[in-house]
Amino acid sequence: MTVIAKARVNAPIKQVRHALTDAGELRVWLAEHADVDLPGRYAFWGRYTPEGDAPHQSPTRADDSGVAFTWRLDGVDTTTDIALEAEGDDSTVIVVDQSHFDFAEMMSGSSIRGVLQTFWALSVANLVDHVEGRALTPKVDFTTPDFRAEFEVAAPVDRVFTSLTDSAQASEWFGFPVGIEPWEGGRFAMGGLDANPNPAKVLELVPDARFSIDFGPAGVSTWELAGSEGKTRLTLVQSGFDTANPPYAAWGGILSGTAGLRRFHELPGQPQIFLPA
Repeated sequence: MTVIAKARVNAPIKQVRHALTDAGELRVWLAEHADVDLPGRYAFWGRYTPEGDAPHQSPTRADDSGVAFTWRLDGVDTTTDIALEAEGDDSTVIVVDQSHFDFAEMMSGSSIRGVLQTFWALSVANLVDHVEGRALTPKVDFTTPDFRAEFEVAAPVDRVFTSLTDSAQASEWFGFPVGIEPWEGGRFAMGGLDANPNPAKVLELVPDARFSIDFGPAGVSTWELAGSEGKTRLTLVQSGFDTANPPYAAWGGILSGTAGLRRFHELPGQPQIFLPA
């Protein structure tokens, strides 16, 4: 088992557990379909679930501190454990442990299990925002190679554009070092400019309007921005990848990062939700 996501939510543990174990709540932040009757049934499936043609989960634990279940993916029974720990009356830490996650499968797309890390990162970000009463980040649709998402950030377009193209700000909201040379032809390096020998390339940079990055086999990520009344409408598109093997893991990672982008602007001064694993 590997701790694959750890986050803090500003809500009491009882409220978080309800969101984690109520079928109606799960259909908001996690999956298209859900059916829960604990201790015997804990199931979710649909477009936003890897191999979501039918439910493939079976609960193994359900108590006041969370749930655990087996989840059959690509012919293997993986194990997921979602633990809750009360930090105080209005603060809860969520820890997701997941078996059978392989970084090599994530990079190659050779198994759907490669999406588990970013699937849970995005899901936990949406769980936190749902419980705290905030808008959710668009989910990954595992039934289509059409990678397009639209959402609003409650901040002026110039500030949002700067946070996308400035290394320090991008590192802060993404929660991981990002090195950016903010000009066309410049480098975009996850891990930092000095740590990444194979950086992506900035294809297009139009101030306050468009930012496009070429990630090679994972495709081209394009941010389109439109400002109105002090807010920014962001459209994010991924293109140029192998549609026979869509990079769902990478797309999930980009989307989970946008949850941090929104919080960076809309909740200034508050720490990021994700904690060191």
